[in-house]
Amino acid sequence: MNVASILKGKGSDVITATEQDDIAAISKLLGHHKIGAVLIVDSDRHVKGVISERDIVRGLSESGDACLRMGVSELMTSNVITCSPTDTIDEVMSLMTARRIRHLPVMEGDILVGFISIGDVVKIRMEEVEREAAAMRDYIATG
Repeated sequence: MNVASILKGKGSDVITATEQDDIAAISKLLGHHKIGAVLIVDSDRHVKGVISERDIVRGLSESGDACLRMGVSELMTSNVITCSPTDTIDEVMSLMTARRIRHLPVMEGDILVGFISIGDVVKIRMEEVEREAAAMRDYIATG
């Protein structure tokens, strides 16, 4: 299994925002779409950063409600770690664990083709484990 199989199931639509947005707008976007992170892109859809609920909570703890008026670039992570559609589920699980990140943009070269979360990765891994267990039960039952 690879990242392309995640995107096949969930689709490749990506909710994005721009560096001109403020934290209040990003918070509304996260709440409206019930997501945990938003990619920040430029007019050509090149990834400039990522901002998550955790980033906003950290901003609130440091700056109070003034954080909501800050520009997204003040809180976003601009050194964005990415993956590709051909990366395996094990590779992205390992990357997310080692780097302590929960969201990965999926890139084909410079082109944004999707955005996955740790929840997406765990879901597909669990489906894979369930299929393997079912195959083993069938093998034993017919054996």
